[in-house]
Amino acid sequence: MDAPIAIILAAGKSTRMKSEVPKVLHPVCGRLMIDYVLDAARAAGVTKLVVVVGHKADLVRKSLAHHPDVTFAEQTEQKGTGHAVMMCETSLTGHNGSVLILAGDTPLLQGASLKALLDAQSGEKAACVIGTANTINNEGLGRVVRDSAGAFACIVEHKDATPLQRQITEINTGCYAFNTPLLLQSLRKLQPNNVQSEYYLTDCPRILMDEGHKVAASCSLTLEEALGVNTRVQLSEVQTSIQARILTELMLSGVTIENAAQTTINFGAKIGRDTVVRPFTVIDGNVVIGENCVIEPFTHVTGPCTISDGTSVK
Repeated sequence: MDAPIAIILAAGKSTRMKSEVPKVLHPVCGRLMIDYVLDAARAAGVTKLVVVVGHKADLVRKSLAHHPDVTFAEQTEQKGTGHAVMMCETSLTGHNGSVLILAGDTPLLQGASLKALLDAQSGEKAACVIGTANTINNEGLGRVVRDSAGAFACIVEHKDATPLQRQITEINTGCYAFNTPLLLQSLRKLQPNNVQSEYYLTDCPRILMDEGHKVAASCSLTLEEALGVNTRVQLSEVQTSIQARILTELMLSGVTIENAAQTTINFGAKIGRDTVVRPFTVIDGNVVIGENCVIEPFTHVTGPCTISDGTSVK
């Protein structure tokens, strides 16, 4: 069995972000939004990543060129998620294993959750496992419809859902684990039979079920990690969440951060134990701070730089 592949959907514009910068290239805590998604896929055991580009494709390619495990597929027309995955056929042909399909604007994704999704797909020998979450805040999200026995029946997009289906709280997170040959088989049968006249990836599970293959839905992800960034407000919320994670990891490793709400430390900074970071500090870039240091208030440390043990930085 081949190692898993991941497809990262990154062809969209930044329309609701009111930006000329492709959405996945917006920085979050000192690195690109999509870098977090790539890392989560790698942590789940993925060895090859296919990024689907479209809007300003050359800029996205250039920004990710330093990743040796990333290849690209281009979606020149925006015809839906299923169409985006169709553009990856060359990269998937001949692969005998699992493929994750993820959105490039979900930087809170965790590797453990994606590994659980892959494990569910292989353990149940399913053609597809859909990552789901439960939330009453389901406006605009695809609903997961189950039959009377609780087995997966279908996904209905919000705009196509009946009033009764819109009351369903189990939603599609947009994360999938497919058997690769069966995914390719179902993509060839997709039809744009919906309000938007788009090729929905969410129709693939139904096609596979109609052919007698097993499809399951698994609550392997939290809603927080699966929701994408569509606005600057959501970008700020994600930034706050990732910043809290960075500060928590540093404090648990032995760093004193006197006031987390008044401290900014970007991804990748390394700080030794018993160092004290005082309020109104910004640590940005490739910074290595030794042990028993004091970073005094209103200090901006910009990398690349190394600060020796026992240093007081004013």
